[in-house]
Amino acid sequence: MKKINKKDSESIRDKILEEYKKGNIIVTTIEGLQGMPIDEFIKQPADGMLYDLNRDEATILTFIEDPKWVNDYAVCKVIRKLKQHIERLETEKGE
Repeated sequence: MKKINKKDSESIRDKILEEYKKGNIIVTTIEGLQGMPIDEFIKQPADGMLYDLNRDEATILTFIEDPKWVNDYAVCKVIRKLKQHIERLETEKGE
């Protein structure tokens, strides 16, 4: 991924924060930045969310030389566990 200058980084940050206030998230895809409503995004299975966020185990392990991978891996596992918990609660509730 190409380095972004400070002015462009701040512009992207401002866009992402503004979209979040509207209930959207922004992710980087092969086609560039893409936004979507967070409520729709989290309806996906954990595999889909983690893939879209580039936080599935296979992707994370490609960055093994960056110490940030440890927390990214933990985030992946937490999202999976939370999604399992949500699905169980929804099943119990009959949704």
